[in-house]
This record gives sequence, structure tokens and C-alpha cells, in this order.
Amino acid sequence: MILIKDGRILTMEGKCYEKGSILIENGKIKEIGEHIVAPLDASIIDASGKIIMPGIIDAHCHLGMWEDAIGFEGADGNEMTDPITPHLRAIDAINPMDRTFKEAYEGGVTSVATGPGSANVLGGQFAAIKTYGDRIDDMIIKDPIAMKCAFGENPKRVYHDRKQAPSTRMATAAILREILFKAKEYAQKLEKAKEDSSKKPAFDMKMEALLPVIKGEMPLKAHAHRADDIFTSIRIAKEFGVKITLDHCTEGHLIADAIKEEGLSAIVGPSFGDRSKFELKNLTFKTAGALSKKGVKIAIMTDHPVIPLQYLPMCAALAVKAGMDEEEALKAITINPAEILGIDDLVGSIQEGKDADIIIWDGHPFKLDSHVDYTMIDGKVVYKRK
Repeated sequence: MILIKDGRILTMEGKCYEKGSILIENGKIKEIGEHIVAPLDASIIDASGKIIMPGIIDAHCHLGMWEDAIGFEGADGNEMTDPITPHLRAIDAINPMDRTFKEAYEGGVTSVATGPGSANVLGGQFAAIKTYGDRIDDMIIKDPIAMKCAFGENPKRVYHDRKQAPSTRMATAAILREILFKAKEYAQKLEKAKEDSSKKPAFDMKMEALLPVIKGEMPLKAHAHRADDIFTSIRIAKEFGVKITLDHCTEGHLIADAIKEEGLSAIVGPSFGDRSKFELKNLTFKTAGALSKKGVKIAIMTDHPVIPLQYLPMCAALAVKAGMDEEEALKAITINPAEILGIDDLVGSIQEGKDADIIIWDGHPFKLDSHVDYTMIDGKVVYKRK
């Protein structure tokens, strides 16, 4: 057992303990309160004067897919030979030995959704993982967690250079519609085959990968920066009755009312950096706050390695500087991404029964001179600042 005692606890569950303690047993949070009596065999972490919060979560990154300081040999996030690759799985490319995992958990990031890039119309399957470990199979929270799809400049640029479709936004949308229609038809044939096995279609790995999407069990994770691309992603999702998350959502602040009306969440970022392409011309840290004030559930993301994961708190702090409510910004890197990803039963807040993914700071996480003193993942101290 471990007892973290006498720290200021930001639970992300609507309650804050000014001087609270947390009892951890078998990797889970057993008890939270102001006066917890430590069992005799418990290890004690004195958090007096410190801030305790749940492990930070990035809802969209490419951790382990593009290895650090390598180049082509470590670039495994985009299979740029076919615009439709739903059968690719992130877990087959993630290298947890990459040093950016250590940098992530030392910076307080304990869980991420990581997966393929945006070169393809359908890029493959994202996974939710913990950031500590040396074998990806032991780090998985949920796999697959989403199906990556992409709109806008990236797929058209990649395949224009190859002189094949899509080289326009029209073709991107048409290709996505076609594959979703085929997946829907494939699912219908499988259903009919339950009564007559002779009607069972030939095995198709791409179609099999899309069945959870068609059945509404797994969302499309839509890379869309520009407002028109955001609307196209919504249009197609509604046509096929599939779930969707709006990732990047760079021009979301320009269409905040519409996003709220659609009842969708937004995973916003990366907002730190230059406007490297036309669809980023309206890039601003104001987006997250503008959407949040309309009542849209927001997660803030790094798109690592675009922004290294350890700087996710800084990105949230810059959103606050641009007008976002501080409490909402904290939620945007903890409980909100957990809820958007559908893993909030395990992570995202300090609550009895959840995984003991806990960060202890020596100051407020939005202050640049604050340090992570402890990182705990599944109740294990994986980092302690000397």
C-alpha cells in the first residue's frame, strides 16, 4: 500500500481537497479523504505543500510511431502506398523503448491515444496506452480505440504526388464514402450468413477492421483543420450513422455554434507552432476556450512529435492565457480526453476504484517553473525527481 498524504488534491470530479490524502492498493485508488489512517505496512509520500492531480492524458498523438532522432528508419506512422488502410494497427508499430515515453511520464503524461498519421483517407487503428513499460501488449488500456481518417490537405498532397486519387477534397470524400458503403454491405452479408452460411462473403481484412465503425462501436477519428473539412467529416458520419471525433479542429472557433449544435466533442491542437500550411491560417490558442465557452467538451492535444508530450500542460496554460477557463483547461488534459476516448472508467480523475495514475507537482501545473515531483502509473512510482 501507498499513502499520499496532506497535499492539495485536484480530483477532476468537481471536488478539491485542500489538505487531502489518497490510499493506493494493488494499483488502484482505494480511498480519498482528509483523515486517512495509514496501515502499518503502507509506504508514505508526504505531499505537504504540493499539488496532486490525475495523470495527464493526450487524446491524439503519435507516440512511438515516429521514433526520436532517427528519420525514415523510425518513421512507421504513415503507410503511403494505399489511401485506404483501416486494417493497420498502431500497436504493431509503437516502440515503447523510444526515449520520448520516459520524457512523457516524467512530464506527467500517463496515458495517450496514439496511432497512424494523416497521409491516408483511412490510416488505421488508434490505441489507448499507458506511457510506462517496455512491452506494448502490457501497456494497452484499450485497443483499438478509434479509426483514423483524414480530410483536407494531407491525403490530397500525398496522392497528388503519386498521381493517383485523392488529389482533391472531392475524391477524399468519395473514397471514404465508397469504403464505408462497402463495409456496411459486408456487415449486412455477414448478418444474413448467420442463417445461411453459403451467403458468407469472402474474408476481407479491411472490411473486418471497419465493422466496429459501421456498428457504432468505435468512432472515426477525423483529422480536419479547416471549417469546410470539419463539416464534410460531420456530413459523412451522419450519412452512415457512425460516431466521430473532431481532431485538430483548428477552425472550430469559427463554427463553434454548429459544433455545439451537432453535439460533438473536439480534440484541439497542436496550437503551438507555425502556420506551416494554408489550412492552418487561422491557427490560434483561442480555439479551445471559444469552443469550451459554447459548451463543447474539449481535449487539448500535442500531436506528438509535433509538440513533445511533456509540454501538454504548457499548451493548456497557453489556452488559459488566450481566454480559456483554468478549470476547463485542466479538464481538457485529464477527465475530458478520458471521456472522449471512452476510458474514463479507468483514468482521467482521482476517484475510488480507478487506476492509481497520479502526479504530484511542486507548484501549479500551468506554471512553467513547476516541476513534477512524482509520477505514479498503476500505483507504481515510475518517476521521482531527485
